[in-house]
Amino acid sequence: MSLAHHLNVEFLKDCYYHLARNKAVGVDGVSWQAYEIGLDDRLEELVSRLKRKTFKPLPSKRVYIPKGDGEFRPLGISAIESKIVESGIARILGSIYEADFFDYSYGFRPYKNAHQALKVMGDSINGKPVNHVVEADIKGFFDNVEHELLMEFIRIRIKDSSLLLLVETFLKAGYVDDNHLVKTEKGTPQGSILSPMLSNIFLHYVLDKWFNDIVLSHVRGYAELVRYADDFICLVQSKRDANRILNALQNRFGKYQLQLHPDKTSTFSFGRYEKQNAHRENRKANTFDFLGLTHYCDKTRKGYFKVGRKTSAKKFRAKAKDLNRWLKAIRNQVLTNDWWKILSSKLRGHYEYYGVSENYRSIDKFYKLAIKLVKKWLNRRSQKRKMNWEKMGQYLLLYPLPKPRIRHNFYVVT
Repeated sequence: MSLAHHLNVEFLKDCYYHLARNKAVGVDGVSWQAYEIGLDDRLEELVSRLKRKTFKPLPSKRVYIPKGDGEFRPLGISAIESKIVESGIARILGSIYEADFFDYSYGFRPYKNAHQALKVMGDSINGKPVNHVVEADIKGFFDNVEHELLMEFIRIRIKDSSLLLLVETFLKAGYVDDNHLVKTEKGTPQGSILSPMLSNIFLHYVLDKWFNDIVLSHVRGYAELVRYADDFICLVQSKRDANRILNALQNRFGKYQLQLHPDKTSTFSFGRYEKQNAHRENRKANTFDFLGLTHYCDKTRKGYFKVGRKTSAKKFRAKAKDLNRWLKAIRNQVLTNDWWKILSSKLRGHYEYYGVSENYRSIDKFYKLAIKLVKKWLNRRSQKRKMNWEKMGQYLLLYPLPKPRIRHNFYVVT
């Protein structure tokens, strides 16, 4: 069945208008606004090249963003025309694979998000016979996916040679790093619109389907997988099954030319009996990080076990460092009234992600830190330090910042 014919002018125009409008430009230097001039003619010409199979995506522009641990994450910024076609391909693939993807895959899918993954994971640990966790980290996943293996998986469902060729051209497009063109023999560039879909397809076959078809039929007790993009954990009832799953995971990813990070992959006990076991064994109760939150053993007001959550120390430090860096840079560039609005937006964004059940203390701590940093940098604008705490309080009464609040209540029955 032909699929590439869906990449027509009307469809690509819709893809174009759904792109973010203020993103950084790629190697072509063309912004969203600039491409809109003569849009219909541009798209007609683009579709003509797609039909003639002469369309070649430009290499992406490689940039680096801080990860918060002293390391940097590489991102690829596609040219505007590449973004349009990537978006179209991702839509076509999504319309097919959504019927195949499993419910426990939460990343980059319609009506799925990280908060659902966190809630399901918490509910399972709270209410199901979970006593162990298998924590795994795929080493450099996005940079190490083998192109031919990925294409083999795509060919299982996609038979249209034109669409397959297009996907391959994007995989081989390469990137420009410090004015040097780098060819890509493997990997799906982080930052591209198409990359999340290709990653989900790859992990659907390597992990999700394998877990559903093979692992669940071999474990003796309860086992569950929760995955968001390349981050995943397994919730397991017995220690024996947890160890077997970990060994099987290492073999499985090795088979597809990927490695699990040795320092970030392990099995450990966790659940309703963890605190008692830790006390008996004279050790601290285990905790683990998943999707930016540290999960620990807690109790309800009535003394029953529940999963506690707080912003992970690593993420909190990274967010604090980013905020401090931004305040230092912005304070003398624009009027306070202007950057105050941006600061308010940053705080709301922080609460939107980290404002989950049990995590009020962490987001309140971030709010108070933000005020402390604001006071520090307002005083650094000149030699005279006029902003004491009393004046800061008065200023906040006149120009309040968004207060922390829980945005995602995991205990509301819907």
